[in-house]
Amino acid sequence: MRSSADFFKFLPPLPLPAEMRAWDAAAVRLGLPEVLLMENAANAAFEVLRVYRPHLAGQTVWLFMGSGNNGGDAVCLARRLLDAGARPLVLHTKTLGAYRGVTARHLRIARAAGVAFAPLARHEWQEPPNILVDGLLGTGFTGELRPALRALIGRINQLASSRFVLALDIPSGLNGTNGQPSPVAVRATVTVSFAAAKPGLLLPSARPWTGRLHVRDIGIPAATRAASPCGAYLLDGHCLRALPDPPQNSYKNSFGHLLVLGGAPGMGGAAHLAARAALRAGAGLVTAAAPAAALADIKSNWPEIMTLPLTGAGASRWPDMPAEELQTICARHTALVVGPGMGRGEDAARFLGTLLHLPRRPPTVFDADALMLLARSPALLEQVTERDILTPHPGEAAALLACATGEIQAARPVALASLCSRCAGVVALKGAGTLVGQAGAPLLLSPYDAPQLAVGGAGDVLAGCLGGLLARGDLAEWPSISLAGVGVSLHALAGRFCAAVWPQRGNRASELADALPMVRAKIANGALDQPRQERLPWPE
Repeated sequence: MRSSADFFKFLPPLPLPAEMRAWDAAAVRLGLPEVLLMENAANAAFEVLRVYRPHLAGQTVWLFMGSGNNGGDAVCLARRLLDAGARPLVLHTKTLGAYRGVTARHLRIARAAGVAFAPLARHEWQEPPNILVDGLLGTGFTGELRPALRALIGRINQLASSRFVLALDIPSGLNGTNGQPSPVAVRATVTVSFAAAKPGLLLPSARPWTGRLHVRDIGIPAATRAASPCGAYLLDGHCLRALPDPPQNSYKNSFGHLLVLGGAPGMGGAAHLAARAALRAGAGLVTAAAPAAALADIKSNWPEIMTLPLTGAGASRWPDMPAEELQTICARHTALVVGPGMGRGEDAARFLGTLLHLPRRPPTVFDADALMLLARSPALLEQVTERDILTPHPGEAAALLACATGEIQAARPVALASLCSRCAGVVALKGAGTLVGQAGAPLLLSPYDAPQLAVGGAGDVLAGCLGGLLARGDLAEWPSISLAGVGVSLHALAGRFCAAVWPQRGNRASELADALPMVRAKIANGALDQPRQERLPWPE
């Protein structure tokens, strides 16, 4: 796989709002009428609604009609509901004569078919309906809700606890890019996203608002989608199918030799987990190098983990090693993992600085303490190459960006973009819904948030998994962003694998590492583990 574009073909697209509009426009240029696309969207929403409410005859439905195409979707759906024997009422936010384009055309059809309309401003909120349909705002909404609209959404949400709420494309008030309410959004029971999920719908912050997410095809041709690449893609189990089968007639060096630099005395477990995960991810050889006093803990009775004592400053400190000597050690390896349990003392900082300035350093995963040391010396980020991978959790990301952790969590895609702007490497921003990015590349979004990953050492396992993939000779031509995407997905699915054994948690990070090849086996056998079926982020 010589380019990241080849990898993205395995991933479900997550178009940003502007990209979704480009898809629609391109489909129209091909000759598909916009009126047909809107009809298809309404039909898709109707079919999803029937899954949850199969007996629609006699059901009262209020459909909130905004000023844009979402309002047109609501009007089309109202006509389908009327034909099914329901009693729909379209509550329009502006005068009917003010609607334009394809929405106005469907409005005329619905009125001619007998659909009832009423101005929202004069609507009596008595005898709440069985079903509410949100067609107020679309995916292009940004900024803060106006007070009147915020109050309207508040009234809808007062009914949401006892009524079925269907959101068309996205809950009104939810940002389609960052998944944040503005500052509130409609609390949907079910959201039907048309053509493809939008990135914001799959971020953890969106889940209280989206309810169960379905994605439905509306007839946009595949050629149109392929001609307009997206700015974001989904990292689910699909991406693991991009991994090749192990080559025949191979031997251990075919799968690379990883060097783990970490595990200061008292913190050897972190380096052990990284080395263990690298072996489980398929590395042919793994060596852990650290101050001599830490090596027994790092090895931890795993004979497969080779060790290399770094001497010169005593058995407990990172040595002031000459660059030439460190270069010689690194040259024997195909990739590095630096940081798990390394410590943050001045000895570790000097060692990291020497390593980063090596002229022919192998591709490296920087994790944990290495990231905190980089935050103290941000000029070193200039030495990070496009083959390297950084794996900060929110606290480490906050240190790198000199801000509060809450700011990272409040705007994770923005934080990722800022991190990517400061170095040439790939950045995996860990957490529920891990994000992967690189300057000039699309955003990759993992939809998983297994609680079994929230355990000490899980980040070390991810670093080792990524290092093991980077080291492998059979993946040497893969771009690092593709390997990072595969590693993040493999690690997350290992968490889900552990959830089947320890549904209430209680698993150890070592068991997470040991699950990595089991996940690969499940994928190879066709048991593709996806997000919950009610949250499908690709067309059903």
